This record gives sequence, structure tokens and C-alpha cells, in this order.
Amino acid sequence: MKSFSIGALLVGGIAFVAGLAFAGIASAQAGPGAQSTPKNWNYEIKDGKRVPKGQRVTNPDGSWREEIRQGACVTVKEGSPQGEIKITRKCD
Repeated sequence: MKSFSIGALLVGGIAFVAGLAFAGIASAQAGPGAQSTPKNWNYEIKDGKRVPKGQRVTNPDGSWREEIRQGACVTVKEGSPQGEIKITRKCD
């Protein structure tokens, strides 16, 4: 009877470890884009780091402008309808 309980405990332990491994694989397959940052937050998480997110204004022609304030500095990103991006940074 004692060997049966040890065997059952061993099989249960192996099943538990296999379940943990399966959960880890399932979460890894979800990928980095599976969970997005809520829109009202002021940053996004990219490569495990916080990246400030500005207020982007998009024009009807496809161009856009985004201002991001970091302390005393302001970074302005402007995009043209052709896909060109211009980034300027101004510190006061």
C-alpha cells in the first residue's frame, strides 16, 4: 500500500509540473502584442520598458503630429501621408 501511495504522489507531481510547463508555453505563444496598454495611460510597454505616449492628431490627408513632454523637453513627431517621419526635440 505504501508503494502505491508513493507512486500516486510521483504521478501527481509529474502531472503538476507538466501542467505548469504547458501554461508557460501557452502564455509565450500569445506574443508581445497580445495584451495592449489601455488608451488612457501615458506610456506603452515596448521591450519591457516604459515608452511615453503622446496625444496624436491625425489629419484627413493621412499626416499626423504627436507631442510628447518629458520633463523640460518636448519631442514633436510629424508624419507625412507618404510615410516620412520627422522628429524634433526642444528643451527649455
